[in-house]
Amino acid sequence: MTMATLSAKPQDIDVDDVEYLRHGDKPLLARVHKPRGDGPFPALVECHGGGWCAQDRFTEKLRHQAMASNGIVSIALDFRSGKEAPYPASVQDINYAVRWAKLNARMLKTRPDLVGLSGQSSGGHQAMLVAMRPNDPRYTAIPLPAGSAAHDASVRCVVMSWPVINPFSRYRHAKRLVAAGNPPEWAKAAGPRQEDYWQSEANMAEGSPLLMLERGEKVQLPPAVWFQAHGDAMHDYKDVESDFPGNEPQRFVAAYRKAGGEIALEYFQGGQHPGSSPDLSQTGDMFERMVAFVGKHVKA
Repeated sequence: MTMATLSAKPQDIDVDDVEYLRHGDKPLLARVHKPRGDGPFPALVECHGGGWCAQDRFTEKLRHQAMASNGIVSIALDFRSGKEAPYPASVQDINYAVRWAKLNARMLKTRPDLVGLSGQSSGGHQAMLVAMRPNDPRYTAIPLPAGSAAHDASVRCVVMSWPVINPFSRYRHAKRLVAAGNPPEWAKAAGPRQEDYWQSEANMAEGSPLLMLERGEKVQLPPAVWFQAHGDAMHDYKDVESDFPGNEPQRFVAAYRKAGGEIALEYFQGGQHPGSSPDLSQTGDMFERMVAFVGKHVKA
């Protein structure tokens, strides 16, 4: 086998919207950014942020374009919002999308063994959740078309941008800020969005990749990387209910490594505005570091 093609210099790309799934009369689209050339290329199934209840496949287009221009197929998903269908609906859509990408690998210029997951904020959480539980029967509830080859949702790697890795602690963190008075805008919005999507704190804890590891749940642990902006209080905070001495990024990394997984935590400067996620146009060399990570871990 030859190594997957991964270009070191920017290249031309093609962009298409493809229906990957349909619920009733509502299509779910993926915006596929493909490098030009024959491939096969590494591929990332991309999960947008938005507190599980907002945004779409266009939101993080700078990252999708950067990946494709550097030789990585970027498959940016729309999936069901928490305002229309609570947990685990969006996770089912994402799990299906990974299997769909493997089934349609030739059309996507990749191979089934070259597919990874990526996501930002709540999308980073969902990317890791799908990667850790690729065969959970709740998440695999949507079958591929009849007669299709069998594929599971296991992936070669996970790229996370400031994920909400512990929805349970983030919900309580936001609620404490609101109760203390004069809370940041993100904290006021976070509670209702999480309630819409998760329905209960018990679900938040059950679907928390961090707490899954601390409970000793048997999960898959693909190579992973967490990119985190300095000064991002929405995602880089201390859970005061935990005796772990560091913030949630360090806590997750420690738990992932303790369970036998390989993970890096990479901080960067720039792009941070109070109460919002980092600006993707001001994240320095983060995209280049993402490309290097994929190039290291997604090989034939």
